[in-house]
Amino acid sequence: MALWTVTSAHAVVTFRLTIWHGTEMLSKGWSSMFGLSHLFYPWGFIVQGLAIVHFVRRRPENYWFYVIFFGGFLGAGVYIVAEVLPDLGLLRGVFQGFGRRSRIQIVETQILDNPSAANYEELGELYKDQKQFAKAREAFTNAITARSDSVYTFYYRAQASLGLDDFAAAIPDLERVVGSDRKFDYYRAAGLLADAYAKTGQLDRAEQLYVDVAQFSTTTETLYNYAYFLKLAGRREESREWAQKLLAKKRTLPRYMQRYERPWFRKGKSLLKELAAA
Repeated sequence: MALWTVTSAHAVVTFRLTIWHGTEMLSKGWSSMFGLSHLFYPWGFIVQGLAIVHFVRRRPENYWFYVIFFGGFLGAGVYIVAEVLPDLGLLRGVFQGFGRRSRIQIVETQILDNPSAANYEELGELYKDQKQFAKAREAFTNAITARSDSVYTFYYRAQASLGLDDFAAAIPDLERVVGSDRKFDYYRAAGLLADAYAKTGQLDRAEQLYVDVAQFSTTTETLYNYAYFLKLAGRREESREWAQKLLAKKRTLPRYMQRYERPWFRKGKSLLKELAAA
């Protein structure tokens, strides 16, 4: 009986020592981990902040938000490698913008001595690329006044009007372009004219154009505009079908094109939500 008591007491002491050593080792492990935390602080928060800013501006798949938020430094790092770095290719336009601004100053100076149609056309294209659509439209108007009958000049002026959401002003220019060549710019001009008709309430004229455009053009812009037209026309099931075609197209595009066309896919998702809520 006494031997059993001693053995039991020894086992209890051994068990307590084992627990104590385990706790001490775990404590040292945590201390070691927190001792390395200075290597990431405050960079972890900075990396997370940059990742969230990019997420809000570019709006990739929603699951990335949880990866960034709950994954901490590691999750934000994975997001930056997977989403931010590939997007750097889209920044070429930002750097090209510096060259365009200096070129704009040069062309504006040249126009003082030589207000030719060619100079005004170049100036209009530079402004359009900079998304200064009001100045671009004015430059293209000056080019047309200076005896430019190029169909491209009317087409670019129409795009500047569309950039200003002035659909009514874009219609005459687009009608001139499509009247000269219905397939102009791979049916994009006809698609823009159809969208302008739809946005100004001329649904019958828009439908006549979309018969050809929807058949031959499968760009994301055309797919979305046609789906939106069908919604305006009250044909919701067809609108939903074309919006789904738009989102399905995403799977067939390479990654860099998915990034470039992301605004249209986002519009397609919003359209499907509107149709589901109606």
